Amino acid sequence: MSIKRLPSRDELVICFAHVAYRMGDAFARRQTGIQWYEVRSVDELRASAARPHVIVASGFWRNELLDEAPNLCFVQSISAGTDQYDKERFREKGVRLASAKGVNARAVAEHAMSLILALARQLHTGRDNQKAKHWRGMIGDPAAREDELGGKTLLIVGLGTIGNRLAQLAKAFDMNVIATRRNPSDGAGAADRVYAHSELHTLLPDADIVALTCPLTPETENLIDAKALSLMKPSAHLINVARGKVVDEDALIAALSEGRIAAAGIDVTREEPLPESSPLWAMPNVLLTPHTAGETRRYEDNVIDILLENLDRLWRGEGKLRNEVV
Repeated sequence: MSIKRLPSRDELVICFAHVAYRMGDAFARRQTGIQWYEVRSVDELRASAARPHVIVASGFWRNELLDEAPNLCFVQSISAGTDQYDKERFREKGVRLASAKGVNARAVAEHAMSLILALARQLHTGRDNQKAKHWRGMIGDPAAREDELGGKTLLIVGLGTIGNRLAQLAKAFDMNVIATRRNPSDGAGAADRVYAHSELHTLLPDADIVALTCPLTPETENLIDAKALSLMKPSAHLINVARGKVVDEDALIAALSEGRIAAAGIDVTREEPLPESSPLWAMPNVLLTPHTAGETRRYEDNVIDILLENLDRLWRGEGKLRNEVV
């Protein structure tokens, strides 16, 4: 099927669909003159699907909208991840798709570094003690004390934009940084050394901290499974700011419960929101954040920058979009 063409600026209608982000407010400040509206639920999005030529969404996206939105020409994802989109159906319908890749690279890398620091300095237990009004005494056992990052080895799994930024931050703390990436010939960036993903199991025993910054693909789903966890040091920390399904969550819970790894900083889980029944909530060696690594006060404006650039490219008839997926 041929690619659908955007209508003119005067005729274009954009739908912003997100439960929390104020995309409409950010777009209105640009004073583009383009028609837009905003929805706060999947039901609202589907009920109005006949209107928009462009949908800006992420978690609300349903692939059935490709059949329910006859005017749809372009979807700008609010997120960097695009595993929720059926790319083949987009091609069949002639609808273009672009991600927000890179829009939150600094934020996610900073969040990962925050989790690394918090676990090393035991800030999570400090907060627990504060809530309990407990002044913890000095610790005699050196292995149980707060730690320093200098000289420790950080293994970054997925040396993309986020991973490379994390490597830069880690080097500022005098860490030894090794990384994996799909194509090691693309270079080590800020890391000291880079390897192919296939070498992960040989690298895990040397890592004090393993940080996941890779996309979710068929190759990375359950990448950190029971076998991978068994190769990590008992003192090692796992940081996940990638996607929940990159980790076998049951195997991780078992490894943490049995002391086979020391701690985990988790921003993403297999099921979100994390069910109340999950043991992760109550584990003292786990620091949880609710998939907020990429959220900052700048997020909406960063996405709007990509959206407007892609609209201009489409109007000019350019074949390539910024962060093109389809």
